[in-house]
Amino acid sequence: MSISAHRLWLGVLALFFVGAGANHFLNPEPYLAMMPPYLPWHGPLVMISGVAEVLGGLGILIPVTRRAAGFGLILLLVAIFPANLEVALHGWPGTTLPGWVLWLRLPLQIVLIFWVDRICLRRPSLPNQAAG
Repeated sequence: MSISAHRLWLGVLALFFVGAGANHFLNPEPYLAMMPPYLPWHGPLVMISGVAEVLGGLGILIPVTRRAAGFGLILLLVAIFPANLEVALHGWPGTTLPGWVLWLRLPLQIVLIFWVDRICLRRPSLPNQAAG
């Protein structure tokens, strides 16, 4: 991947996480509705995950914090998997999404983890220069 393509995808990824994290504060109801009942403190957990997404999204834009932020986002994606599994198994109160969409969210977590790994944890390759 070229340096310019890497920068573009880094910006898209950062925008995705900052936007998703901000939405935890602007519209917390869907996140609260998807919390598994066995987890305590639904409100604080939704806010903490929102802060983590915003900080991770901003952190990947700063070269010195990119790797740590990338690892943090991967851990966050693993941590929120139970909430996505909860809605796949039991539905998502307050939404009209079909069941297949809720199940599709599970492999999407894997795609996001791969994307964070590829963009944040691996260095972009430089184009081969011809000898001469």
